[in-house]
Amino acid sequence: MAIIGLGTDIVEIARISQSLARSAGLIKRVLTADEQAIYHAIATKHVANNTMTISNTDNAARYFAKRFAAKEAAAKALGTGIGRGVSFQHIQVSNNAEGAPQLALTDYAAELAANKGVTHIWLSITDEQAYAAATVILERQ
Repeated sequence: MAIIGLGTDIVEIARISQSLARSAGLIKRVLTADEQAIYHAIATKHVANNTMTISNTDNAARYFAKRFAAKEAAAKALGTGIGRGVSFQHIQVSNNAEGAPQLALTDYAAELAANKGVTHIWLSITDEQAYAAATVILERQ
């Protein structure tokens, strides 16, 4: 086993929340279609009888912030950062059956990882009151 890439990122959740309030386009720019569906489900929580909708913007901003940090960390681990061939749309964050976060790469990000011989991607995401952070390790067997 060899570590061939390491990236970490931390974001302030309040700043993410402000950015989301200013620009609805940010959601489509950063989140994949699957991630957007989850974001919107979190952002709008329906009461059991479906007669009322309540806002859940804090949890939605937290979800977005964790994905943003994970994607930035992945791009750093690849050695490019976002914008040099790798976009937010080339990196998808999901959870496995046990709930652990995982990354899937597409397009140039996947090509770059394959060229580096990446056989496994490790992802850790955390958040607390004010911050969300993520670390990505690229491994080659």
